Amino acid sequence: MDENENLNNNANLENEEDELEESNIVKLKDELGNDVYFEFLDLIEYEGENYVILLPAEEAEDESSDEVVILKEDKDADTSEDEGESYISVDDEEVLNKVFEIFKEKFKDEFNFVEDEQ
Repeated sequence: MDENENLNNNANLENEEDELEESNIVKLKDELGNDVYFEFLDLIEYEGENYVILLPAEEAEDESSDEVVILKEDKDADTSEDEGESYISVDDEEVLNKVFEIFKEKFKDEFNFVEDEQ
């Protein structure tokens, strides 16, 4: 029976991955190794680097559901083909703003962008 349960679990994992691919949902690992789900919105190239624009799929308590996450592709990371790409946070506020401006221009007809008033 253990072998059948293992096969069923593997099938469920494959089905989950297929569903994630079809729905543009990506699963990333946070610093603690927890799975975090995002909706993939776009890939932006800026100054020779790739940046992904993601929308949290599950609203966190401390984040507004309309805020995107911008991560930079980590070209130096040691990842196997099974692991896919690796992404890191972007600390440079100027780069974040420029990448977001490119995204806003590209999707100005699809999203209603609201300027943050501080």
